[in-house]
Amino acid sequence: MRISRINTLTSAWLQEEVDLSLLEPLISKHRGKKGNMIPLLQGTQDLYGYLPRKAFEKISEETGLKLSEMFGVATFYAQFRLNPVGKHIIKVCHGTACHVQNAKEITEALEEALKVKDGETTDDRLFTLESVACLGCCSLAPVMMISEQTYGKLTGNEAVRIIKNIRIAENN
Repeated sequence: MRISRINTLTSAWLQEEVDLSLLEPLISKHRGKKGNMIPLLQGTQDLYGYLPRKAFEKISEETGLKLSEMFGVATFYAQFRLNPVGKHIIKVCHGTACHVQNAKEITEALEEALKVKDGETTDDRLFTLESVACLGCCSLAPVMMISEQTYGKLTGNEAVRIIKNIRIAENN
């Protein structure tokens, strides 16, 4: 399985309202500095959890950076997100060790349970599901990471049970 970046812009990206005043200190800090684009994009994502369209426009207006160049950088680097993500990001490892231990089963079970595809976020924005190339936990294969917690030696059913327990804890 080849891990590829999914670049789908949602209507939320085009319409979502965000508090642009949060950008002021960030823009002030980096305005006029050489090589400011990536720090501005990283700081913006830290503020909002992703890169809202309106934030691109404000940064462009305030700094003179071209929208097309910022969008090019944001879509080139995997660290940047153009869509809101869930509170919990589920990363399923598909590296060699996990692949041979059937990581695909885990991803498929989670897709079915969460009703999302790889790279998507649940409607309630609680979970985002991502396949990643390696989590560096080969001895635990197959493995997934949710936020900073690692779960290893999983089956699809065990992965779904973990998600259900998180959802129950969130609702209490």
